[in-house]
Amino acid sequence: MTAPLLLFDRVSKWYGPVLALNQVTLALEGGITGLVGSNGSGKSTLIKLATGQIAPTIGSVHIRGVDAGDWRARRLVGYCPDHDAFYEDMSGREFVRQMALLCGFRPVDARKRTEEVLERVGMIERADRKLKGYSKGMRQRVKLAQALLHDPELLILDEPLSGIDPLGRQEMVALFRSLASQGKCLFVSSHELEELEKLTSHVAIMARGRIAAVGSLQQIREMMDEHPLSVRVEVDRPRDLARGLLTLDEVLGVNLVTDGAVVVQVRQPQKFFRRFATLIVDEHFEVRQMEPLDDSAHAVLGYLLGGSGKT
Repeated sequence: MTAPLLLFDRVSKWYGPVLALNQVTLALEGGITGLVGSNGSGKSTLIKLATGQIAPTIGSVHIRGVDAGDWRARRLVGYCPDHDAFYEDMSGREFVRQMALLCGFRPVDARKRTEEVLERVGMIERADRKLKGYSKGMRQRVKLAQALLHDPELLILDEPLSGIDPLGRQEMVALFRSLASQGKCLFVSSHELEELEKLTSHVAIMARGRIAAVGSLQQIREMMDEHPLSVRVEVDRPRDLARGLLTLDEVLGVNLVTDGAVVVQVRQPQKFFRRFATLIVDEHFEVRQMEPLDDSAHAVLGYLLGGSGKT
C-alpha cells in the first residue's frame, strides 16, 4: 500500500517546558483539508513540522513515507507562509525566477516556469513592479507562485486568502479547487472557519495542541450533537435559572454549585445555546460568566457557532 502523502504519527512537540503539540495523529491523501484553530492552538507548530522546519520531540512526520525533514520529502511540498520576507527591491518576476533557480531549474527552464506560475496566479501583467510596492493580495499571489514552481504533490498554505479582495478570493478559491481536481493535496490553515467553508467541507480543528475534531463539517456537527457538553454559568439568580433550564429538551441535568453558579449538561449544543439566549432575555437574567468545561468541545463549538473558540 502507498504511504499517506502527509502523516503525523503520535506527534508531540515541546519548546522548553511548553507543550505545543500533544499526541497528534493525522493523515492526508488528496483534496483540500482546512486547518482551523485560535491563536496558540498549535497550528503554526503543526505547519512547521509538516514542512520540515522543525523536528518532533516525540513521534514522526512523514511525506510519502519519508521523514519530513529529508530533502526528498521537501521536493514533494510547496509552502506558502503566512508572513513574507521578500527582497523588496526585486520585481515579482525576478523573485519567482530566483526561487526557480534555487529549486534547481536551469536558467532557460527557470524563465519558462516562472511565466507559467505567474500566469496561473494572475500576476503575469503585474510581475515587473517592485515587491515593495505590492499590495497584500499581490504578495500572497507571488508567494503562491513560488510554492507552485516545482509542481509539488502537497501544498501547505498558511492564511492564503488573507488580504485579498472578494473578487481575488473567488479567483484563488477557483485555483485551489482546480489544483485539487488535478490530484494535488492542499492543507490550508486559517483562523476563520467561515473562510474555509467557501473552499472545503473537510476540516481539522485544533485546540491546545490537540486535534479536537476532524472530518466534514456535517460530521463534526453531528458529533457535537451526540457529545454531551457541560457548561458552567454564573448568574444573579441561579435557582431560578436552574428551574428554567429544566424546561429545555436539550438539558440532560442541572447542578447548583457552592459558589452560586449552575453547571448544566446539554445535548445538541447549537440548539441549546439558541434557546438559552432566549431564556436569558425573556427572564432578565444577569449572566456574569459562562464557560464550557470541556476544552476540546469548547473549541469545536466555538468554530461551529462562528466564533474563535475563545472564552
